[in-house]
Amino acid sequence: MNSSSKLAQPKLFNRIVAATAAISLVLLLQHCQSRKSANLDLSERGYQAPLVMRGGDPYIRALMRTISASESNVSRPYWVIYGGNYVKKLDRHPDICERISVGPNYGNCSTAAGRYQFITTTWEEMAERYHPNQHKFLFWESYSFEPEYQDRVIYAWLSDPEAWGVDIPQLLREGKIDEVLWLLSGTWTSLGYGIETNSMSRYLPEIYAEILQEELR
Repeated sequence: MNSSSKLAQPKLFNRIVAATAAISLVLLLQHCQSRKSANLDLSERGYQAPLVMRGGDPYIRALMRTISASESNVSRPYWVIYGGNYVKKLDRHPDICERISVGPNYGNCSTAAGRYQFITTTWEEMAERYHPNQHKFLFWESYSFEPEYQDRVIYAWLSDPEAWGVDIPQLLREGKIDEVLWLLSGTWTSLGYGIETNSMSRYLPEIYAEILQEELR
């Protein structure tokens, strides 16, 4: 082997090593990106999205996510309004009245918004009772509609025996999810037993059981 061949050999080897390292880096970045994208998609899949609120009774948390399975099973449940459009600001309830195009309330409009599809009047009433961060100025009150506050208001509401006449957390611990859904269907008609069931309604007990196991972990 001549001297020029001896000099070329390590250069070729170094190029191969460098190329291999570059390819490995590209593949690693693609893998990380795909995992990141998969996690992002999973975290935005409607009722499967974890609550923004941390802590609390896992039975009530599972119920909250079950409600959103029929009320707001969309990619960004906290920002959705009736009809499927999204809002950009949640400093207060959007209070946008969207025309109802199907069902028994055809022709009316609904201001339902957020993960739990609060209509404006219900949100104001419940926020006055349960909102943890109320802002008052003279006779005017403001209640942030940010995701955490949507969670906290409904969590406190569902946990309040005086609001429902029964102890919902206890019923859930006794496995009476059907009884609870029937009780709540007067407020959220899509939960079944009401006038506006949808494609998710029949699966809610099963969905609740699945989510509960996740919350208990």
